[in-house]
Amino acid sequence: MHIAAVGWIYVTLMMAITEETVVAGIMTFFFYGVLPALIIIYLGGSGQRKRRREQERLRAMQERQQIAAQEDKAGTDSAT
Repeated sequence: MHIAAVGWIYVTLMMAITEETVVAGIMTFFFYGVLPALIIIYLGGSGQRKRRREQERLRAMQERQQIAAQEDKAGTDSAT
């Protein structure tokens, strides 16, 4: 996916170079190239961010369960 974004930015850079004024070239490069590429890359990575967030949630839950089990075992050992 990143190779497509690099290709798109290259194409829009070439479009920007052909503009008559520097301001038009900068606007072309930003609005036709950088902005859409960033949006597509962000949307493309949403599944990965969701999986990472889920893994972190599961890891935290497992750590809490381990701590609770250790506390229960320590409480049982001291009571006997």
